[in-house]
Amino acid sequence: MRKREFIRTITMGALAAPLSSSALYNVLSSTTFTSVSALTENEDFWRKIRGDYVLKPEYINLESGYYNIIPIPTLNAMIEHAKMVNYEGSYYMRTVQWDNKKRMAEKLAAVVGCKPKNVVITRNTTESLDMVIKGMNWEPGDEAVMAFQDYGAMRDMFKQVSDRFGMKNVMVSVPNHPKSDSEIVELYANAITPKTKLLMVCHMINITGHILPIRKICDMAHEKGVQVMVDGAHCVGHFQFNIEDLNCDYYGSSLHKWLAVPLGTGLLYVNDQHIDNLWPIFAESKREKGDISRLNHTGTIPVYHDLSIENAIDYYNMLGAERKEKRLRYLQEYWTSAVRNHPRIVVNTPSESSRACAIANVGIEGIKPGEMAKQLLEKHKIFTVAIDNANVKGCRITPNVFTLTSELDVFIAALKEMAG
Repeated sequence: MRKREFIRTITMGALAAPLSSSALYNVLSSTTFTSVSALTENEDFWRKIRGDYVLKPEYINLESGYYNIIPIPTLNAMIEHAKMVNYEGSYYMRTVQWDNKKRMAEKLAAVVGCKPKNVVITRNTTESLDMVIKGMNWEPGDEAVMAFQDYGAMRDMFKQVSDRFGMKNVMVSVPNHPKSDSEIVELYANAITPKTKLLMVCHMINITGHILPIRKICDMAHEKGVQVMVDGAHCVGHFQFNIEDLNCDYYGSSLHKWLAVPLGTGLLYVNDQHIDNLWPIFAESKREKGDISRLNHTGTIPVYHDLSIENAIDYYNMLGAERKEKRLRYLQEYWTSAVRNHPRIVVNTPSESSRACAIANVGIEGIKPGEMAKQLLEKHKIFTVAIDNANVKGCRITPNVFTLTSELDVFIAALKEMAG
């Protein structure tokens, strides 16, 4: 069998069935002519989609931020991929491994809105962005700008390159409730000096769910000659955007989060002009100019996880990007609107719909975040994660497409009881 035929056979043969037998497929078949808006609040529709997930009954899961439980069709597809790779053994690894990875990157590029030549599949956001941070040509006195609210792993890498190369890290603090986009843009602009080389900014702040005005920040930074690296860990598969529209230099994301790909999958986008200038974390043999694969030497990895990217994308596309985004935002606003005006409950996430989607953070006056999370789990059987960092003190609440408003009603009641 020719290699190209083999690629097509293993994809179509292993994976044509799972979606057609899914709860999602069946429920969509009966709602063909129903508008997205009408389905956003249709609990019966989402209860049926919940059938594609195996969920622990011991607690209500409101922590989908670290890892999105993958739906049964994607899980089954991954298992079939693993069986196929094990059956083919070294033959697969030595013949079509890289062709398939390139094909997965092409499908991924279509989802995130960029050209395939600018995307590589990594293992997570940390790997993606650390490759940029560590791969730049830092010199003593160079500066990088970032926020206290940025993810710790990247701040740790900036600390390492500071210790190693003598560059300086300049910190800002992003307000939880900005008055305007201009306030955020000016915050970063005021931190830039003639020595600034790179600005790191979250597309969505992981601890609050705050969506930042990335295009405006990138345009401002470029006018000052500064490159911009965007942490989009929580964005791909969460809400709709196109990377090329952001005008950023680098973008990293974790696919095991909102796109619901199996663990160990991420992406790195690099603008054309920077592909040849970064030092890869792991050395790679010589490539042609502009070949982004030079940044993607990972050694041997579980390739069946990469193959599952296609299945996750198929599920995401069938669910519908707009349908998913509207439902997630609705769930967040369902519970936050019920508690925002409570005198002892503090919502650490903007109320404007354009500034948040599924993720939000809430605290209770007089209760430390760790104790709050403990009470929610032990007394009310609700799983969350405590955040006590910078100006954010509370629990991060992250519902998913399998979350029902009846579960959020339990959460709302628990918050009000705890707040007194």
